Amino acid sequence: MDLQGKNILVTGGAGDGMGSGICEAIDHSGGRIIVNDLDLEIAREVAEKYNNAVAYKADISNADEVRQMFDKINKDVGILHGVVNNAGIGLAKYAHEAEEEEVNRLFDVDVKGIWMVSKEFVKQLLKAKQSGNIVNISSVHAFATMHRMAIYSSAKSAVNGLTRGLAIDFGKHNIRCNAVAPGMIYSEQSVSIISRWAHDPIKWMKDHKTDHQCLNSFTTARDCGNVVVFLLSDLSRSITGQTIYVDGGATNLLYNNEYTSQK
Repeated sequence: MDLQGKNILVTGGAGDGMGSGICEAIDHSGGRIIVNDLDLEIAREVAEKYNNAVAYKADISNADEVRQMFDKINKDVGILHGVVNNAGIGLAKYAHEAEEEEVNRLFDVDVKGIWMVSKEFVKQLLKAKQSGNIVNISSVHAFATMHRMAIYSSAKSAVNGLTRGLAIDFGKHNIRCNAVAPGMIYSEQSVSIISRWAHDPIKWMKDHKTDHQCLNSFTTARDCGNVVVFLLSDLSRSITGQTIYVDGGATNLLYNNEYTSQK
């Protein structure tokens, strides 16, 4: 998968979870990474790890900051060929306990932010008469969810719907839009999150791998990054409006393996 000569913006690219896996895969494929984050110094430190990367600060839930970032990127780097809408936040609360401010913030970042970044990206492409690719990071929670995740799952469901709609709106301009929906990712970030409900998060992750997936192997952020790069590349030229679940087959299982296996 070749991204040589391609400028790819990764929002939330300085994160140590999905962001790192996506940037590693883009770097491996020869693309130039435009790392976006709320903290410019952290983004610059991350950019230094890759062969060809630059850093830009912006809050993707703020329309003015998004416009200013795109103006600066266009001036400094030139045309963008792809955008990965990776930046996002979570919310693990029962629906009746969530505060309005928390819900607004979640949708501002996880849904509205994707729309605003995609909007500025497409306006740039249309002005330059250039094709391009958008990849949104969704979640298996858009397919099936769990306790305390109702608000988060609704936001990720909106991401899938927005992905389909953007693919339809932009297809006539040869601009594709797809989504990647990670399942349980083996990372320090996952350990921290799972520890909220499991006394032994490492055991929980191992049990999930063996009993709740088709594949008995951990999914990594780099696995998801490889799928992102595929969707950014010309190898996926006829794919748009799709959400690809990278979850070891967890969303395929009606019952867990232990419950249905023959003794």
